[in-house]
Amino acid sequence: MSTQEGGRAPRRPRPRLETLSDLIYGLSLSIGAISLVITVSQSSTVDEINKNILQFLFVFLILITSWIIYTSDMSVLPIETRLITFLNIVLLVLVALTPYLFDQVVSTFNSLSVQEYASILFTVDLAASLLILATFAHIIAQEEEHLVDGYVMIRMRRVRNRLSILTGIVLIALVAPWDWAFLGVHIRLLIWSVPIISFWINRMRRSPFGLPRDAQNP
Repeated sequence: MSTQEGGRAPRRPRPRLETLSDLIYGLSLSIGAISLVITVSQSSTVDEINKNILQFLFVFLILITSWIIYTSDMSVLPIETRLITFLNIVLLVLVALTPYLFDQVVSTFNSLSVQEYASILFTVDLAASLLILATFAHIIAQEEEHLVDGYVMIRMRRVRNRLSILTGIVLIALVAPWDWAFLGVHIRLLIWSVPIISFWINRMRRSPFGLPRDAQNP
């Protein structure tokens, strides 16, 4: 064994499932961008263009937030079991459905009943995605498995608890019908925004301006 090999643990090979996951996330983001191009290429008012861009940004933030949490979990998860593989597959299905379901929710060509149904499916999709990410964090945080060191274990427990709470908050959206609005914004849309806002506020609180935590608190 060389000195370099003895001084640090070997890098874990990147599993094919993680590569596939990156591809699915990328395709979902691309679908949202293509949908935006098709929509704004038609005759539209300024307000409609702004609305379409905001809708695209909303889906983009949901997907990119989910991807960041997912890659953070997978980067410290040293094993792949049947359960983890199954949850990965389910998560990818949910991610792939996200742009389509949201497009059906906000489509002006759909009736209110169709938008209501699509918004229910989107709520379940988002909540299930958060729950799977929370399950990944829970698997990593199990002390008896000794998958990671103490600091990472504690951090993953916090991530698990936060994602579990956010899952419950998202499911509350099912109580408010799609036609309920506050200041012109759908109540369900506001509730769906909570996980995004929570993630980025917490990320900035832990690491403002992208600086490492140790660099901020020497």
